[in-house]
Amino acid sequence: MRIKVCGMTQLEQVLELDEMGVDFAGFIFYPKSPRYVGRSITGEELKRSRLKLGKVGVFVNASYEEIMRTVEGYGLDMVQLHGDETVRFCEELANNITVINVFRLSENDPIDYLIKPFMDACDMFLFDTEGAGYGGTGKKFNWDVLKQALIDKLFFLGGGIEPTDVEQLKEFSYEPVAKKLFSIDINSKFELNAGVKDMEKLKVFINALRR
Repeated sequence: MRIKVCGMTQLEQVLELDEMGVDFAGFIFYPKSPRYVGRSITGEELKRSRLKLGKVGVFVNASYEEIMRTVEGYGLDMVQLHGDETVRFCEELANNITVINVFRLSENDPIDYLIKPFMDACDMFLFDTEGAGYGGTGKKFNWDVLKQALIDKLFFLGGGIEPTDVEQLKEFSYEPVAKKLFSIDINSKFELNAGVKDMEKLKVFINALRR
């Protein structure tokens, strides 16, 4: 099971994730976020690090020009759209870089209806929990809502995944819908404070998940 650790703000912790074999690190380029990476890591620092893991930039209603400038400046491998981006915007962006479109789900959302317009517009989906404003909420949604959906595209599973979810994640991985589960996405439940990860907690979780 691939793992993405999002909301990274400390370069030394990113390097540690790389050594641990984490698959993706997420960097938030939304200035209103407490995990905004622009305050702590420069593009040159990240590019000089020669990371093996994939670098995912998280954006909220940014312009095409701003996103592509950041992709170039930070050497990003993927972009994750967490705002109100349109199908056409996703299509335009996907011509140049791998695009993950985020869907923030509540209990009874018609998932098939929500994802249908984006099926050919982006490369992957990410399912997160609905909340006020933009960005992750740190709260979990009921993964059962995905089991009935026809999701014929690779997806990330997010939404408040925490250290005690190892067995639940392993069980979910056997569900038919999980054939398209590309990676889990973890963030705030593994932090000491916003943007600073509890590396020991991460190590224990990752080892248990991969056991």
